Amino acid sequence: MEYKWVVLTNTTLGVIMSSMNMYIVLISLPVIFRGLGINPFLPGEFVYLLWVLMGYSVVMASVLVTFGRISDMYGRARVYTWGFIVFAAASVLLSLIPSGSGNSGALLLIVLRLVQAVGGGLLMVNSTALLADAFPPRERGKALGLNQASFIVGSFLGLILGGLLSSYDWHLVFLVSVPFAVAGALWSLFRLRRTPGTGAVSLDVAGNLTLAAGLLAISLGLTYALVPYGGSQMGWGNPWVIASFPLGALLFVLFAISERRAKAPLFDLSLFRVRPFTYGSIALFLNSLARGAIMFLVVIWLQGIWLPLHGYSWESTPFWAGVYMMPMLIGTVIMAPIGGTLTDRYGARAFATLGMVIMAASLLALAALPYNFSLPEFEAILFVSGLGGGLFSAPNTTAIMNSLRPQDRGTGNGMRQTFSNVGSTISMALFFSMLITFFTMYVPGEIASAAASHGLPGQVALFLSSIPASGLLFAAFLGVNPASALPQSALALLPPSAVQLLNSKTFLPSVIGPPFMDALRISIYISAALVAVGAMFSWMRGGKFVYEESGASERAPNPTPANASSSRGRSQCRR
Repeated sequence: MEYKWVVLTNTTLGVIMSSMNMYIVLISLPVIFRGLGINPFLPGEFVYLLWVLMGYSVVMASVLVTFGRISDMYGRARVYTWGFIVFAAASVLLSLIPSGSGNSGALLLIVLRLVQAVGGGLLMVNSTALLADAFPPRERGKALGLNQASFIVGSFLGLILGGLLSSYDWHLVFLVSVPFAVAGALWSLFRLRRTPGTGAVSLDVAGNLTLAAGLLAISLGLTYALVPYGGSQMGWGNPWVIASFPLGALLFVLFAISERRAKAPLFDLSLFRVRPFTYGSIALFLNSLARGAIMFLVVIWLQGIWLPLHGYSWESTPFWAGVYMMPMLIGTVIMAPIGGTLTDRYGARAFATLGMVIMAASLLALAALPYNFSLPEFEAILFVSGLGGGLFSAPNTTAIMNSLRPQDRGTGNGMRQTFSNVGSTISMALFFSMLITFFTMYVPGEIASAAASHGLPGQVALFLSSIPASGLLFAAFLGVNPASALPQSALALLPPSAVQLLNSKTFLPSVIGPPFMDALRISIYISAALVAVGAMFSWMRGGKFVYEESGASERAPNPTPANASSSRGRSQCRR
């Protein structure tokens, strides 16, 4: 086997494992939280859900560039192998969290997911760089497209296995990644070339700390704004929440100052003079900011509202949500290799930009649906969205990596992934804050009027309307009925018909469905606008530009935008 195919098969294994883990956790979260015994109606419990999702991307955003630099120091293949080992160890420990452990189990889940993110980061920052090193420029787009298609294969496995395994035992959701991790570690240990690293270099510790702390402060502020404070269902008046935003802004300012003074800055600012790298990274950031939370909101829409309204049992919703999300993945797996191959021949500009335009249009079509939508329309929109995602992702990644010198690929890929994860983190915190703020304004009145219209006692209607809006959304996602929120003494006084109503699969989804859709539409409009702006930056990247090694000479072309787009006579670049 040629070495380039060894690299492709090994990185494909890592990508399948990572994407499978991401989607299997996403789909299985209701079963996991029910297994832990989380009570969604208690104030603040919704925060556990957010941090299981956000903690992973916060770690990724904070350490990827440093991981890229460590890989340059000790060799990419060696550090890449350690990624599999760390990921496998964290997965085994996650599977040992005891059922019924409540909030302590949820905290342990979050912490071990952070450790898992370290392993995922070691894999992510090296896989693209290893591929770019192994494949010549004329084949990189195809290789990265196939790698992107393997991400979708892993996503398929995650969606299906998440529904199947979680219904049997939620611990298996984490164990299923271990065989992939062990196989990947052995394959990389024995087959990947152990190239020597650059030796000891300076690490930007101050930059790492200020970036991580700034992201953490902003994310904590946005999430704890969802926790009731004082007499309010929201926490915007909490002094700690108020202080988190100026503190986060200050830390970002300190990060910028640190980067200008650091001997080896976290962000190599000289790379921003390379036009394809700069504009491709901005387009990626805006895409992640726009869509990082929207797809999870769509999963909540399916699992918490649409599926129960159509008679699916709570236990089966993870599996069927995975099935109904598949058209988006099918669209991506079709288009990603095609987009990568076309990029090798014609450049990334037109295809990546068209992909973002398609995604923006599909978002607007999604916003036009009612909360109790027609399934064929929903599936068609997801398929088109997947086509757009595949057409953007592989060309954009190829253009960024092609514009970098070999010695810059580890750091540059870390920066690229950092932009993506920062966007996803902010997206999750921002859009959920908007959703719950909107919910708090309208859901209490909706549930009180619905309870009254069904003849429930006034005290019951008042109690239900006092439940935090985030708790009602969390309960719908977990499949927990409002009857479980009532004290047993109050429940015993209700007539059987009232108890049956509160325990029905349709009561809570029908109450929260209309306000959820109104809030989701606002979020989707903002998301579509961000993707449209990202399409503009994607177009501004310029024409085809590829850094090529020429014998022993590895000098980079002058990386300024003007020279990068007019360097016809240089031996190191091809247009």
